[in-house]
Amino acid sequence: MKKQILSAAAPVLIFTTLSFTTIKKTVDVEASNVEWTGKKITGSHTGNIDLKEGFLSLTEEGKLIGGEFVMDMNSIVVTDLSGEYKTKLENHLNSDDFFGVANYSTSKLVITDVAPKSGNTYAVTGDLTIKGKTEPVTFDMVVEENSASAKVVIDRTKYGIRYGSGSFFDNLGDNTIHNNFTLDVSLKF
Repeated sequence: MKKQILSAAAPVLIFTTLSFTTIKKTVDVEASNVEWTGKKITGSHTGNIDLKEGFLSLTEEGKLIGGEFVMDMNSIVVTDLSGEYKTKLENHLNSDDFFGVANYSTSKLVITDVAPKSGNTYAVTGDLTIKGKTEPVTFDMVVEENSASAKVVIDRTKYGIRYGSGSFFDNLGDNTIHNNFTLDVSLKF
């Protein structure tokens, strides 16, 4: 009787063990790119943020199931300006009006849910932490063999970044800054 139970349980145990095997793909932070775009009434600005570390978790079949990324907030640069204006905007983005980099040197995204859409595209939900505040974000991610890409739209006001927001301040006129900013993420493994 014990042999029958053990031999019946063995395939279930083996299947369960195999079905939870994951592959961790570590991001090549030097080859990867995170480009940000922030908009205001009179135009927009662009720049980059470096990844400090990150990985995607995949099944043995290559299906996305999770991941985690840390951004180095000290690396924020502006790419559409030069000279004095570039320096002023970078300093302002690092200040407490925006990302408070002196106190919050990193931001983190932890993937909490993944649903296949079509082909190599997945609907992703994650917990994004900026300035010590964690809020859910959703976006689509395309995962290839050695790369992944996503466009993530973030409402900065959810993280206490309200500077120049027409949702919180009146009479800003042309100085109004949109609440949402976009991260165009290109990952290499």
